[in-house]
Amino acid sequence: MKKFDLGKIEKVDIRNIWEHEGTDFTPWLAKEENIELLGSAIGIDLIVEAEEKDVGPFRADILCKDEANGNWVLIENQLEKTDHRHLGQLLTYATGLNAVTIIWVASKFNEEHRAALDWLNNITSEEYNFFGIQIEVLKIGNNMAPNFEIVSKPNNWSKSVSTAASKIQSENIGETKLQQLAFWEKLVSRIKEKDDSPLSLRKPRPQHWHTFASGTSGVGINAVFNSQEDRVLAELYIVNDKSIFENLEKDKNNIENELGEKLDWQLLPHRAASRIKLARKNSILDNQKDWDDYIVWLIEKLEKFYQVFSKRLNNIN
Repeated sequence: MKKFDLGKIEKVDIRNIWEHEGTDFTPWLAKEENIELLGSAIGIDLIVEAEEKDVGPFRADILCKDEANGNWVLIENQLEKTDHRHLGQLLTYATGLNAVTIIWVASKFNEEHRAALDWLNNITSEEYNFFGIQIEVLKIGNNMAPNFEIVSKPNNWSKSVSTAASKIQSENIGETKLQQLAFWEKLVSRIKEKDDSPLSLRKPRPQHWHTFASGTSGVGINAVFNSQEDRVLAELYIVNDKSIFENLEKDKNNIENELGEKLDWQLLPHRAASRIKLARKNSILDNQKDWDDYIVWLIEKLEKFYQVFSKRLNNIN
């Protein structure tokens, strides 16, 4: 019989890992590999859209999208025992952002706050979901790992619930959506074949865009297929921070020289978002025989966008 040296599991004081909630824990959780851990615990594929989002007099910690259905997901962090103030903020954020899934992450839940989330799940319609997540850090030997424990969840919730909407949608999507899905699946497949691509891969969806991580929360590198204007585009999409756009625009000449392309810089002053894009004209979705050409062009431009913009985004942050 084989003998194994089994380590002892110990709990670590989370304040020894993340000293400050806003400057340490929230940026850590917003990273793609960590938000995936939280999403896996509750059965939702989360895409980070923004950090520290202003909602009236408050600032919400992390704003995400549910990849299955596009609904807003709000995450509020509290590296201490839950309190009434954070519960009130959650409700304010939910109203101001039209978020339909609320995730309260804390190191310890008071029974009254857990019961309050259960009550909210009971009295609200099925489209609203409230989660209480208790976070801890476990240590085995020299290795440490976060653990997300669900202390409150919607009634009859299972990990298949969040994908139900996408299954229903897939049964009813039209021909254009099916073509878009097929195109993105082919694009992702080509990127997978490359060993040195900096582009992170996500599950394709039947929509006119596909997003890649830029390394900065609230900023995506997008591939877009505009079938109405017969164009494919590579773009940097900034969700809600005009200062990022303005800082990049100051370096416009150097950026365009590095890319070897003139870009379309769109501040979009009357919207929260901004974008910087490059288009390939005469790209027709129905012409599947030309998809390979579109995909070769897109991969080249998307990788260049990542190389040119990611280092600048890191410096801005």
